[in-house]
Amino acid sequence: MAKNTNTEKQREEVEYIEKLVSVRRVTKVVKGGKNLRFSALVVVGDGKGRVGFGSGKAREVPDAVRKASEQARRSMIRVPLREGRTIHHDLTGHFGAGRVYLRAAPAGTGIIAGGPMRAVFESLGIQDVVSKSVGTSNYYNMVRATFDALTNVASPRDVASKLGRKIPEIVARRDASMARR
Repeated sequence: MAKNTNTEKQREEVEYIEKLVSVRRVTKVVKGGKNLRFSALVVVGDGKGRVGFGSGKAREVPDAVRKASEQARRSMIRVPLREGRTIHHDLTGHFGAGRVYLRAAPAGTGIIAGGPMRAVFESLGIQDVVSKSVGTSNYYNMVRATFDALTNVASPRDVASKLGRKIPEIVARRDASMARR
């Protein structure tokens, strides 16, 4: 029984990186006047390959942010990282009218991305990536398109198991194609 409580404490001790992407004031016009509410979009990650996003609505900004961060913690996904600093390969994601293009980058490049995508990468723990968003500047669609791309990341271990090959074969082929660029 002592082991069970120890693992629960370890899970709670994980430090999460919270990034507030946007807060919007939403007004609903009703017969008696206007109802003001706030909607918040939050990205939460552990900086080690897990990230999630959530949106929340409430009458006050702190409540909306709290709801959004709770939803983000519940919807976290794991993304395999190359050397703990970048993605394994180039990716494309889309949601609605928005498209995002993500490219792996050499060490020292930094995060070259717009606001919503930068928040996702920083909370995920990616240090080197080049990205471009095309089609929309809507924060929600850009974050969802980024998550669409990140769910399709395949690590060399995954690819090797699908193809029935060994990991060094897969990595050697990838490094050769990167050298041609």
